[in-house]
Amino acid sequence: MAIVLTDENFDREVIESNVPVLVDFWASWCSPCGMMAPVIEEVASEYKGKIKVCKLDVDSNPKKSGEYKIRSIPTLLIFRDGKVTESLVGYQPKQVLIDKLDALLKME
Repeated sequence: MAIVLTDENFDREVIESNVPVLVDFWASWCSPCGMMAPVIEEVASEYKGKIKVCKLDVDSNPKKSGEYKIRSIPTLLIFRDGKVTESLVGYQPKQVLIDKLDALLKME
């Protein structure tokens, strides 16, 4: 299950993480975000222990959404060592995420 992020716990869960992190910036009113949700949960389950998967509601957490200049949702950011290494905007097929995450894990 994906970790629910807030402006308050973002740095602890993402920036200070000792494993790579996938963050889904989303909103409840966003149709593509709704389509992305089950894909995110599957990835969270399949990569448990290897990659941290998190979700941040942009409406409830404007500070971090603004800090990362989120203009379109869903936006998926992949962090490694506290830095963004990949940015994906819009609905992404599961295989795209798997390919990106597997490539990242090979670098570990």
